Amino acid sequence: MKADFEIPDNLLYSEEHEWLRREEENPDEGTIGITDFAQDGVGDVVYLELPAEGDQVTAGEACGEIESAKTVSDLYAPVDGEVIAVNGDLEDQPELVNDSPYGDGWMIRVRMADASQLADLLDASAYRTLLEEH
Repeated sequence: MKADFEIPDNLLYSEEHEWLRREEENPDEGTIGITDFAQDGVGDVVYLELPAEGDQVTAGEACGEIESAKTVSDLYAPVDGEVIAVNGDLEDQPELVNDSPYGDGWMIRVRMADASQLADLLDASAYRTLLEEH
């Protein structure tokens, strides 16, 4: 790994570099964004195309786009579910993805269709190993 990327221990990660935080008050809901590694890789985010509330997302499939000055990348859903919230702040402040990928830069919140899919995601230790292998 070239740099020390922030990898919070309380999140789950996909191999496509998305994170999911299970909501304590509603364990069938998860907040999703891209990792510190991913935001560093895409560069300065200038625009996001995110799914709308009510849209269905499918694990492993693209559900949005992240546009930076140098590239356009897909946002992949780490689990199946229905989008129940979209971070509207990103419309006017897409740089929040770079400044706070695990905080204000979250992208969508979903009601998971099948919480057992969480077992397919990586914990922080496994995600660190994935990055070290890159």
